[in-house]
Amino acid sequence: MKAMLLREPRPAEERPLELTELDLPQPGPGQVRIRVRACGVCRTDLHTVEGDLELERLPLVPGHQVVGVVEALGDGVTRFAEGDRVGVGWLHHTCGVCEFCQRGLENLCREARFTGLHADGGYAEAMVAYQDLAYPIPDGFSDIAAAPLLCAGIIGYRALRLSEVQPGQRLGLYGFGGSAHVTIQVARHWGCEVYVFTRSERHRRLARELGAVWVGGAEDDPPARMNGSIIFAPAGRLVPEALRVLERGGTLALAGVTMTAIPKLDYDRLLYWERTVRSVANFTRQDAEELLAMAAEVPIQTTTQTFALEAANEALLALKHSEINGTGVLVIGGG
Repeated sequence: MKAMLLREPRPAEERPLELTELDLPQPGPGQVRIRVRACGVCRTDLHTVEGDLELERLPLVPGHQVVGVVEALGDGVTRFAEGDRVGVGWLHHTCGVCEFCQRGLENLCREARFTGLHADGGYAEAMVAYQDLAYPIPDGFSDIAAAPLLCAGIIGYRALRLSEVQPGQRLGLYGFGGSAHVTIQVARHWGCEVYVFTRSERHRRLARELGAVWVGGAEDDPPARMNGSIIFAPAGRLVPEALRVLERGGTLALAGVTMTAIPKLDYDRLLYWERTVRSVANFTRQDAEELLAMAAEVPIQTTTQTFALEAANEALLALKHSEINGTGVLVIGGG
């Protein structure tokens, strides 16, 4: 099979991924092999190829917003049959027995392994995944349209829940890429007023099209305080700006897998009155199942820009420079 392989981390400008041929992976017990049709391009992929995340194994195939068709079954697989269309996200495997897994918080499992980081991902013509962490794709979504749901959508949904914003309240979104453009649709489905803070004029236009009641920069003053906010951009400097316009008792959720340094916070001015800052770590199976069920109900419309598998380096570079509106998607087959 063809795959885009990372042999060593390098800046995106240096085209770190190499088109190569690999042996077709064989599914182990409880696993399925998936013929990949589409794979979303996530900022976490950019952090991976540039070495911002610790890489326990190299070479590596990135990619964790995968849509494809089951083509082979490992021993003991009962959840899927050959020919089923499935999606795979960031969470690849957990221990299943620790206190976090037992409480339904497998996203916090210390033995968790992640797709495209610890296991080869979807920047390839095929990949393997555990049956319990693959999900049926809702009818009505093409492969390309469904790909952003598998990480951008699910992480955005978890961040929305952890922001503790309630239906009808005011939600602030900082950064308006792949996750935010899905999250705003869920929030509006809940009846929330959504305020978007982003520098890109292209992203501002998309935010308005998707129903933002106000759009501006992080340093601007919105017409009201936020009941909850989410920072999607990996920029620590946004934390004090978001706290500055957060209502008393509000929660600020940080949705990035990594973030630059957060400036010193003025406790009296920014944190007092029971404001909360919390990180968002990965997602759970429940998050995935709930978001995918809701996707058809809303219905969520994903905005995508497509690239060929061989153009994965160009896609990552475009993502790095905020040149993608919505989510970039590698089209590998089907679509």
